[in-house]
Amino acid sequence: MTAQILAERYEVQRQLGKQTGRQTLLARDMKTQELVVIKQLFLGSDFEWQDLKLFEREAETLKALSHPAIPRYLDYLEIDEPDSKSFALVQTYVEGKTLEEHLKAGRSFSESEVKELAKSLLEILNYLHELNPPVIHRDIKPSNILLHSRSGNSVGQVYLVDFGSVQNQAAKFGGTITVIGTYGYMAPEQFGGRAVPASDLYGLGATVIYLVTGLHPTELPQQDLRIQFADRAGQLNSNLIDWLEWMTEPSLSKRLSSAGEALRFLKNSRPIDKNPMRVQPQGSGTFMEVLPQASKIKLTKTSEFIEIVIPSQKVGFSSITMFALAVTATFPLLHYIYTKWIEIYSSQINLSSYVIQGMLLNAIPMTYFPAIMGFLTFPQFRELRLRIERQQIFYTSHLLGLTWNYSKPAPRQEICQLEIEQLEYRKDFSAKKLRRVTQMIVQAGNQEYQLGVKEGLSESEIEWLATEVSQWLGLKIIRTLTDGKKKISM
Repeated sequence: MTAQILAERYEVQRQLGKQTGRQTLLARDMKTQELVVIKQLFLGSDFEWQDLKLFEREAETLKALSHPAIPRYLDYLEIDEPDSKSFALVQTYVEGKTLEEHLKAGRSFSESEVKELAKSLLEILNYLHELNPPVIHRDIKPSNILLHSRSGNSVGQVYLVDFGSVQNQAAKFGGTITVIGTYGYMAPEQFGGRAVPASDLYGLGATVIYLVTGLHPTELPQQDLRIQFADRAGQLNSNLIDWLEWMTEPSLSKRLSSAGEALRFLKNSRPIDKNPMRVQPQGSGTFMEVLPQASKIKLTKTSEFIEIVIPSQKVGFSSITMFALAVTATFPLLHYIYTKWIEIYSSQINLSSYVIQGMLLNAIPMTYFPAIMGFLTFPQFRELRLRIERQQIFYTSHLLGLTWNYSKPAPRQEICQLEIEQLEYRKDFSAKKLRRVTQMIVQAGNQEYQLGVKEGLSESEIEWLATEVSQWLGLKIIRTLTDGKKKISM
């Protein structure tokens, strides 16, 4: 039987898989003599243009990737045969079995192997999510994970394959919603057509749950969309159970937000607080959330917008006392100026000292008016609202029923960077140690929107808000340290 040769170069060895309208082949590159994998999409009766769009997206994504644990793009072909037309994606061949195949063959994994596997996959995801723009796999599951060269207690080399569901985070809002993923491993937000880096973490968490229980997530009970697996996980360490529950948290705002963060907690086995407070629903799909430890900041998130509300701080007794002391301290100076003016003007102009005295008495309240207004309009005494919608980002102040822009609005598409900046400076020249403060900066074109100490936020509140904004925008957090005029990445 004559071997099939595609594009006069690739000699087909055998079929690796087949689905409706497509197949995967193992072939030999007759030019390099290397084995390659060819994914072929046919233009048949059941062909849909969405399939071709995803196929081409996979090819473009692989072309831009360079990671030892991801198959490398080699070629993209249009193949015309007498009875069919197809498109083909050629990539490097990875020898090994999928995680699904290992489990079906009865292979078990120790807790150390499970953690080793999870760490390897998180490192791959960290690479993908830190690209600009981030690359979201959207279909993390056992059949898309290959293991090769297992030795001793090592799980072996881990590979992530099948980028046919990949999404580039540069995708715009709107348009037709396409639900892509595998039920049981697909994060809840993906059912609405939305995917962010944390969506891949959900798929990884569900995959590890399959490893430790031997059951697909769809075979396990659920409560409030949470996978109930702990009683099936044997003697698994409680920290690892907590970590898996955090990875598969159905609420996007409560789930681990990045592969780097997930890797850090997995390695350090730190106690996990997974329960931000959630208060009254604001409507379908809309919730207001506040940070634990009695933070007064309110966060509203929907598919349409995210809004951070920093309430005004009431003017308490101590604030009023400070202002009264300031007024008292300046009164002798004003009285001295007042008496001197009376002496000077009564001698220079033809007005009695009583008339001049009346004029100055009327002017004194005007002297204090700017101070009073400045006191009331400090950021702490205004309600501040940072709101990002599909079209624009707004930062407004609210005081006594009035609203004005705290910073100029900017188009949503100009948002290019989310930064947590640590500033180091000396409060005064006598201070020996540097003081460090933290602020969150949303960069939109040339416009910066800052939330930090001057708005009365703590470092934990800034970290929380940055994480929420990062998840909603699908934009990674950049951390910097500024000492004087020099800014460095952390």
